Amino acid sequence: MSFHVINARVTFHKSPIHMLERFTFKDLDSAYSSFMEHSGLQECVILQTCNRVEVFGAGNARDVERIKKTWASIAGLEENAFMENLEVSEGPEAYEHLLKLTAGLDSLVVGEEQILGQVKGSIATAREVNASGNKLNTLFDKAIRVGSRVRNTTGISRGSISIGSMAVKLAEENIDDLKSKRILLIGTGEAASLVAKSLKKRGIEFLVTSRTFERSKAFAETVGGKPTKFEAALASFKKVDVLFVATVAPYFLVTYDRVKDAMQSKKAGMMILDLSNPRTVDERVSTIGRIKMFNLDQIAEMVDKNMRTRIGVAASAEKIISEELPVVEAVMKRLEVEPIVKGVFKDIDTVRVKELRKALQMLGENDEEKIRIIEQLTLAIVEGIISTPMNNLRKASEQGDSDLLKSVTKLFDYNTKE
Repeated sequence: MSFHVINARVTFHKSPIHMLERFTFKDLDSAYSSFMEHSGLQECVILQTCNRVEVFGAGNARDVERIKKTWASIAGLEENAFMENLEVSEGPEAYEHLLKLTAGLDSLVVGEEQILGQVKGSIATAREVNASGNKLNTLFDKAIRVGSRVRNTTGISRGSISIGSMAVKLAEENIDDLKSKRILLIGTGEAASLVAKSLKKRGIEFLVTSRTFERSKAFAETVGGKPTKFEAALASFKKVDVLFVATVAPYFLVTYDRVKDAMQSKKAGMMILDLSNPRTVDERVSTIGRIKMFNLDQIAEMVDKNMRTRIGVAASAEKIISEELPVVEAVMKRLEVEPIVKGVFKDIDTVRVKELRKALQMLGENDEEKIRIIEQLTLAIVEGIISTPMNNLRKASEQGDSDLLKSVTKLFDYNTKE
């Protein structure tokens, strides 16, 4: 009778952006087939973006290990790959997570617009391949409506900004015709992904590099940019107009000597934006002629000014979600009892039809109008008797009255009819 809704996810919260590539599903149709066949889920929705890979499931049982095993098999991973990366939510926690997703509260940038469309796309795909059903369709429809309400009511998507997008904005303000310049991004983490997304959104081409070329390739395929080898990138500063540095290296990647040498054979200036913590650009670089430099503290201060004006907006969004969550819970609980209600109505109607036919045979009645009147009478009697207790059962389900649900299940011998 009961069903469980579960969400298993690997996101930017616990995994670097370039690591998420390992957990993605290259062939969605095949992934859906595998989950439906092997995970123990009766319904499934897959959501994957450059910042997250998530599986929403519904079924009569919850088995996280089977979900992990299926996921690992599809992605070609060892099960222990999930040890530090996987987050799991169930029931109301999963509902709340989805509401926050659609509202833009769980994104790298609060209020990010794309995620709502991505959630819509994920449930549309699941419906097309018949992987989602009544439970997840209802949940996602509700969540999308709540997300739209949050955005329309609070304006949370307007003016949202991040460290990455602020860095790109500074580059735009300080460099003429940024699209025509040679841009290099060093790093493949969260801050680098925000820079890359902001550049890509503006249609600006850029090179991206990291310690390993494979990591650069995975990042470029997921987020954007043209991958280039690390040593070659560091040796080509004389060709770079704008340099974004967003790494976690414990030493200076961009040294004073390297930049000074590059500027000696370079006519134009260079803008350097260091988003690293700790800093990976030697502070002395700012003293070199024709260098314009911003560090993380300066950029973060500009972002903080923007965020302070948005604190009330985020709080308003949280308030709407706290109001809507009990409504979503009630709707989902009611879905749990609907099979019983339908089963009871179906069984009673079967008896009604059988007894109606016997009565009409005994009466020898052939008049179609009289038969119609008698049938309407039997329908009205059944409806009048059964509707009130079934509506009470629905209300009991919404209120979480499991004792009444068990009694009704036993009373109507529901389990034996499944």
